[in-house]
Amino acid sequence: MAQYTPPLRDMQFVMHELLNVVDALKQMPAHAEVDADTINAVLEEGGKFAAEVIFPLNQTGDEEGCKLDKTTHEVTAPKGFKEAYQKYVEGGWPALSTDPEYGGQGLPITVNQCFYEMLNSANQAWTMYPGLSHGAYEALHAHGTPEQKATYLPKLTAGQWTGTMCLTEPHCGTDLGLLRTKAEPQGDGTYKITGQKIFISAGEHDLAENIIHLVLARLPDAPQGSKGISLFVVPKFVVNKDGSLGERNKIYCGGLEHKMGIHGNATAQMVLDGAVGTLVGEPHKGLQAMFVMMNAARLGVGMQSLGLTEVAYQNAVAYAKDRIQMRSLSGAKATDKPADPIIVHPDVRKMLLTARAYAEGGRALAIWTAFQIDRELSSTDEAERKEAADLVALVTPIVKAFLTDNGWIATSHCMQVFGGHGYIKEWGMEQYVRDARINMIYEGTNTIQSLDLLGRKVLADNGAKLKKFGKIVQAFVEEEGVNENMQEFINPLADLGDKVTKLTTEIGMKAFQNPDEVGGAAVDYLRVCGHLVFAYFWARMAKVALAKVDSGDPFYKAKLITARFYFAKLLPETASLIRTARAGVKPLMEMDEALF
Repeated sequence: MAQYTPPLRDMQFVMHELLNVVDALKQMPAHAEVDADTINAVLEEGGKFAAEVIFPLNQTGDEEGCKLDKTTHEVTAPKGFKEAYQKYVEGGWPALSTDPEYGGQGLPITVNQCFYEMLNSANQAWTMYPGLSHGAYEALHAHGTPEQKATYLPKLTAGQWTGTMCLTEPHCGTDLGLLRTKAEPQGDGTYKITGQKIFISAGEHDLAENIIHLVLARLPDAPQGSKGISLFVVPKFVVNKDGSLGERNKIYCGGLEHKMGIHGNATAQMVLDGAVGTLVGEPHKGLQAMFVMMNAARLGVGMQSLGLTEVAYQNAVAYAKDRIQMRSLSGAKATDKPADPIIVHPDVRKMLLTARAYAEGGRALAIWTAFQIDRELSSTDEAERKEAADLVALVTPIVKAFLTDNGWIATSHCMQVFGGHGYIKEWGMEQYVRDARINMIYEGTNTIQSLDLLGRKVLADNGAKLKKFGKIVQAFVEEEGVNENMQEFINPLADLGDKVTKLTTEIGMKAFQNPDEVGGAAVDYLRVCGHLVFAYFWARMAKVALAKVDSGDPFYKAKLITARFYFAKLLPETASLIRTARAGVKPLMEMDEALF
C-alpha cells in the first residue's frame, strides 16, 4: 500500500538553484562537458528505476528475507532481487560515477549521491548489495596495486562483481585493535587468512557472479592494537591470471543474522578457513586503506536514512490528507464529511513538517557534501582540493549521525501519523521505522561519530576544520545581514555560530583537565553542529525561495514555509543541547558501578 515518487524537483532545486553545481563542475576538466540537462535526464531515469523496479520489492523482500543453504553455504536473496540487480547492471548504473579508465561513466559523485537517495527510499535492503561495492571500489582505487586494480575495478565498475567490508568480529566491533583474524604469508605474494567476521552486510548472495571481500587481519609479526592491522582483498571465487573465475575460495557464510529490520539484505557471519587473499596497501596500515571504504559507507548510511525520511514523509502526507478523524478545533474544514482529514490538526502537521524539514535539509547537506567530494577529486587547484577534503572530513560524522538520528525521529513521527494503522505491516510504515533503527548503529555507532567529530575533527586540530566551515557561514551572514527580509533566518544562524564557538572552546578547556569531558559532551555537541549546518542551508534555501516566492510556482512558497518551521520549531532544540553539553561528565560518572 506504500507509494513513492522521486523528489526530482527538490534535487534540481538544490543542485541548480542553491549550489549552482554545473558552473563549478565546468571548471573541472573531468566534468567540463556535464550540463544540467544531462544531470536531470540521468536522475529522471534513475528515479524510474528506483520507483518502478526495486520499490515494488521492498515490502515483499522484507517479508521473505534471505535464505541460507547450510550445506552449500549459499544465500538466496528475496524473490525478484536478482532480476532487479540484472536490470541495474544492464542500465549501466554501477558505472555512473566511476573512473572511465576502468569502464566508468565518470559522472560527478553529486549525481550518484542523488541516485542513491532514491534507491534507498525505494528499497534500502536491496540497495545495500550494490552500495557496498562503491566503497570497495574506492578503497582499491586509492590503495590497490596496479594488478589488483586491473583485476577487480573493471568488474566492480560493471557490476559483475560486488564488494563487502569485513571488519567486525564476535568479540570486537568498533574497537578493531582487538581483532584476531590472522593472515599467513605463502611466499608467492598471497596470504592464507583465517578467522571469523560477523554483521557483514551483503556478505553472501546470488545477485552477482563473484563477491570481493575487503578483510582486516593481522600478519604474524603485527604489533598489538590498531597499528598491527593489515587489509586484504579476498574474493569469493579465486580469480585466475586471465581474469576468469577459478575455485571457490575458503571464505563462506556460516550463518545469517535474524534482524529487526533490513530483512532483504543478507547480514552474514563469514568464516575464513585459510582463504586466499592479497595485501592491499602497506603491511600494518590496513586501517588507513579501509577508512576510504568506511568513510564512503558512513556517507552512504546517511543517505539510507535520508531516503527513508523522504519515503516515510510522502506516505504520511498521503494518509493525513485522506484519513478523517474529529473536527478542527477552529471549526469544521471538510463540511461535506462527517469529520475532517487529520492534516488539519496542528500536531499532525508538526510531525509532517518535521519529517519534511529533515528530508529537505538533509538533501541539501548530502548534495553539498557530494559536491565537496567532486571538488576534492577533480579540482585543478590544490588549495581547493585541500579545503574540500577538510570540509568532507568535518561533515562526514554529521552526515552519518545527524541524518540517521533525524531519520529515526522522522520515520517514528510518520508512523505516528497513521495511528494504530502505522503499527500494521500492510501499510509499510513500521518497516521504515525498523529499517531506520539500524542506521544509527552500524558503520560506527552515532556515539562513535560524535567522538570522531569532537575529538578528532575539531579538538585535534584546534578547530581548524570547524573554522573553515565557520568562515563559510560568516560570509553568508555578513552578505545577508543587511537584508531585512532575511533577518528571521540570519539572526538565529549567527547566534548559533557564536554559541558553537564558545561551546567548543569550553569543552576543549575542560578536556585538558579530564579527557572524559569529551565523551560526556560529544553526542550533544554533534547534534548542535548538525543544526548549525542545517540552519546554514535552510537560510540559504530561504534566500532563494524569497526571491522567487512571487513567481507563481508553489514550490517556493512551500520551501519558505518549511524554512520558517525549521527555525521556529526544530532549531531551538540547540538550547537544551548546549545546556546538557555544558553540564559536563560529572553527572554521568559519579555513581559507583556497584550502585547501578
